[in-house]
Amino acid sequence: MTSIRLVLGDLTTQDVDAIVNAANHTMLGGGGVDGAIHRAAGPKLLEACRRVRKTTFRDGLPTGEAVATEGFDLPARWVIHTVGPTWAKTIDKSDLLVSCHTRSLAVADEVGARSVAFPAISTGAYHWPMDDAARIAIATVHGAMTGVEEVRFVLRGQAAYDVFAVELERQQG
Repeated sequence: MTSIRLVLGDLTTQDVDAIVNAANHTMLGGGGVDGAIHRAAGPKLLEACRRVRKTTFRDGLPTGEAVATEGFDLPARWVIHTVGPTWAKTIDKSDLLVSCHTRSLAVADEVGARSVAFPAISTGAYHWPMDDAARIAIATVHGAMTGVEEVRFVLRGQAAYDVFAVELERQQG
């Protein structure tokens, strides 16, 4: 069974096999988590993402899909890029947020990662409510059939950490 840990801190400094990038469709960097990962990994990450765009995902990485590149200057050997859904009050896109987590874990298995650090996917610029994102993320990891031994949710800010902590306790309780 996969153990789940919560960490208050910076995803780019985690000493794990893989970190998950809350990327955009272009995979060419951006703001938030995506921009921070690109800055910390160095320019070779952008080159690797361009290669993925030229070969595997010519039209961009679809929402809910995941793909790995090397981590380059990061402590993590791999970066698993996934595109989260944008929150919509009138349309249930939770299956896409589930897919971000399941596909990221499947890609982690493919590259042999045993420890993976996730951000709170879709809760920044894509406006997904933190409590719902925590519920979906934790439940999905708990239910996943994976060889990943440890998942860390690395959260920026005490408020996000507290929401994930309450949800983790509720689901493990």
